Amino acid sequence: MENKKIVWAIIGIFILFAAGVGGWALSTNNNAEPAKATAGSEEQSEAEEPEEPTEPEDPGELEETEDSEGIETIETDAVVKQLKPYEAEVAPAFTAAELQELPTSNWLTNGGTLNNQRYSPLDQINASNVGELKAEWVASMGSGLDFKYSGEASPVVYDGVMYVITGANDVLALDAITGETIWEYRPHITEKLTTVCCGWTSRGVAVGDGKVFVGLLDARLVALDQKTGEVIWEERVAEWEKGYTITSAPLYYDGKVYTGLAGGEYGIRGRVTAFDAEMGRELWRFYTIPGPGENGHDTWPSDNKAWMTGGAPVWQTPAVDPELGLIYFSTGNAAPDVDGSNREGDNLYAASIVAIDATTGEYAWHFQEVHHDIWDLDAPNPVILFDVEIDGEMRKGLGQAGKTGWIYFLDRSNGEPLIGIEEKAVPQDERQKTAATQPYPKGDSFVPQEVTEEDVENDLPDDFEGKFGKIFDPFWEEPLTLKPAASGGANWPPSAYNPNTEYFYVLGSDQYQTFSRHEDIEYNPDAVEEGHYWLGSIIAPVMDAPVRGTVTAMDVKTNTIAWQQEWDGQAYSGAMTTNGNLLFVGHNDGRLIAYNAKTGEQLWEFMTDAGVNAPPITYEVDGKQYVTVMAAGNSLAGTKHGDSIWTFSLDGKFESVDDVVKVNAEDASAAEDSESEDDKEGESVSSGEGKTANGLAVYESNCLACHGTEGANGHNGPNLQTSNIVSNKEEVIARVKAGGETMPAFEGTLTEEEIDDVAAYISEIVAKLDE
Repeated sequence: MENKKIVWAIIGIFILFAAGVGGWALSTNNNAEPAKATAGSEEQSEAEEPEEPTEPEDPGELEETEDSEGIETIETDAVVKQLKPYEAEVAPAFTAAELQELPTSNWLTNGGTLNNQRYSPLDQINASNVGELKAEWVASMGSGLDFKYSGEASPVVYDGVMYVITGANDVLALDAITGETIWEYRPHITEKLTTVCCGWTSRGVAVGDGKVFVGLLDARLVALDQKTGEVIWEERVAEWEKGYTITSAPLYYDGKVYTGLAGGEYGIRGRVTAFDAEMGRELWRFYTIPGPGENGHDTWPSDNKAWMTGGAPVWQTPAVDPELGLIYFSTGNAAPDVDGSNREGDNLYAASIVAIDATTGEYAWHFQEVHHDIWDLDAPNPVILFDVEIDGEMRKGLGQAGKTGWIYFLDRSNGEPLIGIEEKAVPQDERQKTAATQPYPKGDSFVPQEVTEEDVENDLPDDFEGKFGKIFDPFWEEPLTLKPAASGGANWPPSAYNPNTEYFYVLGSDQYQTFSRHEDIEYNPDAVEEGHYWLGSIIAPVMDAPVRGTVTAMDVKTNTIAWQQEWDGQAYSGAMTTNGNLLFVGHNDGRLIAYNAKTGEQLWEFMTDAGVNAPPITYEVDGKQYVTVMAAGNSLAGTKHGDSIWTFSLDGKFESVDDVVKVNAEDASAAEDSESEDDKEGESVSSGEGKTANGLAVYESNCLACHGTEGANGHNGPNLQTSNIVSNKEEVIARVKAGGETMPAFEGTLTEEEIDDVAAYISEIVAKLDE
């Protein structure tokens, strides 16, 4: 495909200042500085030197387009297709009050409202009749079918139109009553994008002021015309080549669009950035790693530059309290991940809950969940706001479920513990520069936090002879098996809060993980190359050990378990709860499940056609309540992939997946065209010839997210370089076909030739890398 040059919208007079000074920012300026330096930022930091703005190559070829409403748009190399007329209302510039209204006819934000509760007051579907729920319609999105993609998005709904994004970052506007596609936007993200930690995904979009706001994996923020899907403005938030990506849904609030940046394993300095929603200019940025002279900078070494690439990414959509004027988010791991030997100190604001001023981006308060994290026990779960009476006093509460297996309940006005959190001494290792104490919330954990003798006997292989321990035990060269795993506890799948039950619903993973630090891993914080993968230790699940999940209702007044369901696999979808006394969650095997929100009794389930690894939503049109969820699978969870949006109602006509005829099914055949001809040109594989070269391509699409580059340093998969089966090609083929405890079976997903090729790459290339 021939790349089109960007056509800039000319609105008023754009004033360009010298690099490093605030002003109007063209989206060709990849490092535009904010108009105002804020707490957590500096006007010209060593970490990110501003560059001069670049102009389009040939201004003479610029072309302006305008829709019937007079909204100027710009052209990109994206493909936009209008399939039916847009007949709904266009979203206004929502007020704070409108965005705080409990969701009924609309689902306006990623978390339902500004407080991220994922709670709806609808009760037409309730605990007494949910057993009658059937599929109303199923839509094919025609995108995200390859194994590297993960379907993790919550749709948003406004005036009977649903907006959803796929793992390939394609956005569709669907008729919320029929599932028919109104328009589609396919951005054609380059396949050369290599700085993706955990599979290709997006967790949603935002709507407001007649626009649909999209954060793309290649770190672009885009505003689409709500009626047509045409690009109105586009801004490069950061450079993916330097490790920055966007996986979270943007937040629209007060005329601004907020987005965080992921990439904690790639030498980034995390930040949250606010943009003007009308024109896309950057207003301010808050760095999650404080710079010199700022609060928290002294929690990083003074003798090296570790803070400049210190990580602390932001994985999820912030919550907002308009009355306090604050936005709240939590942060990811300090960098390098799972290695603290060169970053002495607590490493703020990594693994923390942070509150900042929604208007200016200025720091308000923080609470760090893990000091000097060396276990990847960070905080990717969204923050939830709620009000609750404790000891006769109404409190402004906040909850965040950590990978540690605890929920951290705080007073959102000041960051102080709502129930109680105690700093306790923990085991030390001087080499890892471990923190002397760690925060222990009072109450219960929702997953086990220790490997016991009984666990070893019941769960681990007979030949297991390694060391094992509990949360916050340090490690060095000798492998140490711990719980929770680096995947959590709670990971990204959003929690929910029901004001009727006053329960906080959290999904967890109970998994064994082995940690070890090897001295041959060289890390020099003064010589980190942005955009290169940095992992300071080896982490891997224990081969053939069970993986379990938990669905837990926690009483927010006591931080104790009210009820819990245990699964024989990860709980990896996110939750939604309603006034109908229901809790909806998805299962890796493809089921959407409804529980009694008060008791935990399972009331209903429906088997879809792919892994349900995204949070459900609910909405009402013409007095009829619907429940919608994406079923598209997940690369890290190893679940069956698909491309479906499932919508259910009490009047639904499909009782099982076998009855379903998908809407838009004809579009699926034209799907995976996100790689342009220019992307394909010049690509070559350097790891070998023939079968091993083809095998590398198969590996990168299907195995890299779990096992990591060259078979090491992945997230859910073991280190293939040290595995005792990888040198035997036939054993590799057998494992690829059949899968394992934490690995999906690829027989039927990959062709025989692809399986043979990837086995050749693993046995002939990967197996020899550890020699």
